[in-house]
Amino acid sequence: MIRSVRAAILLPIVLITALIGYKVYFYFGDKTAPEIMITGLEQGGHYCGDVQCCVIASKSGELSVKMDNQSLFTKYKVSGSHEQTFPIPTRSMPNGSHTMKIEYVDSTFNRNKIAQEINFVVDNVPLQAAFVKADADYKVFQGRTLHVQFQVNKDVKDAQIQALSKAYPCYPETKNSLIYECYVPIPCEETPNEYIFTIAVTDRVGNSLNLDNRFQIVAFPFKKQTIRLDPEKVKHEHEVGIESSEREAILEKLAFESQKEKLWRGAFCTPIDIQQITCEFGSVRTTQEKGRYMHKALDVYNTPRSVVWAPQDGVVVLKDRYADAGNTVVIDHGFGVLSLFYHLDDFSKIEVGQKVAKGNPIGTIGKTGYATGYHLHWEMRVNNIAVDPMQWTKQNF
Repeated sequence: MIRSVRAAILLPIVLITALIGYKVYFYFGDKTAPEIMITGLEQGGHYCGDVQCCVIASKSGELSVKMDNQSLFTKYKVSGSHEQTFPIPTRSMPNGSHTMKIEYVDSTFNRNKIAQEINFVVDNVPLQAAFVKADADYKVFQGRTLHVQFQVNKDVKDAQIQALSKAYPCYPETKNSLIYECYVPIPCEETPNEYIFTIAVTDRVGNSLNLDNRFQIVAFPFKKQTIRLDPEKVKHEHEVGIESSEREAILEKLAFESQKEKLWRGAFCTPIDIQQITCEFGSVRTTQEKGRYMHKALDVYNTPRSVVWAPQDGVVVLKDRYADAGNTVVIDHGFGVLSLFYHLDDFSKIEVGQKVAKGNPIGTIGKTGYATGYHLHWEMRVNNIAVDPMQWTKQNF
């Protein structure tokens, strides 16, 4: 009985002594920096209106916050694992970049501390946008590209055009420009008619607006052409080249993975000095091998084995040989704009992944693949839809 009473008395004493010892040890011996988590404000974020910021600390201490080197509060006591919420009055702050500095010092003998700095942007400017040419008459032929420009009053997070049941990205005309543009490819088979397009713009704080307009697709008188190929050459090309179905699958993937950056500036140039156009864009062609189909490219001619160059800045994304196309090079100009070159005699010293500048050599004119003679098959695709490349060489496009 006495032992039980002694045990009952001693146990709390032992526990209290251990707890006090642990706290003393923790107070004097802890040299680890406290951990803090900040919510409500992100590095590089954009904000409008008043923002509630929250700091959660791993242990008790004192919190100090400065905004643009001006103190918001100093040595505010915070219990461990408790939240400390405070407002950031962005409504009364100037638009532009700001810096919040947080310092947290724990309550141990060593006064361990941690500091964090968050840079963010205040944007209380209402979003505005308008077409560059308010009275523009948007007309475009089948197989061409609709070019739309609009101006915004500030940098935006996202802009897209909805047209022909598809979405196309809009991007600054040049770096940091407030004039945005979009290139909408018009398929050769699209029915001539009047259509509506909508531009959806969202700024970096979540404001959004729409711009609506109409455009007209005009019928184009595509020509016809009949070609006869040498069966022995066709057989040989299938022996040395990859099937076209594989190329089309790769091109679809390349269009999807195209760089989200406008790599070109200004008009494109022709990839050779054109002496003759042997097949116009969109010609309805008949051959023994492919039957009746639309040739969605330009066939252009110059001296056999003369140089072919890049029509604009970009990145080489494909270099291979295919049965119908022969030696092939594809250049990605960004935002889904691809240039394709078929039937090359040989390649220049280029590799996939290499950047090329406007005018850099990529190969020579040849007759590999389904070619009846020396020429260059020059093709452009926007979001994997073939469009007339000659339109892109016009200075007023």
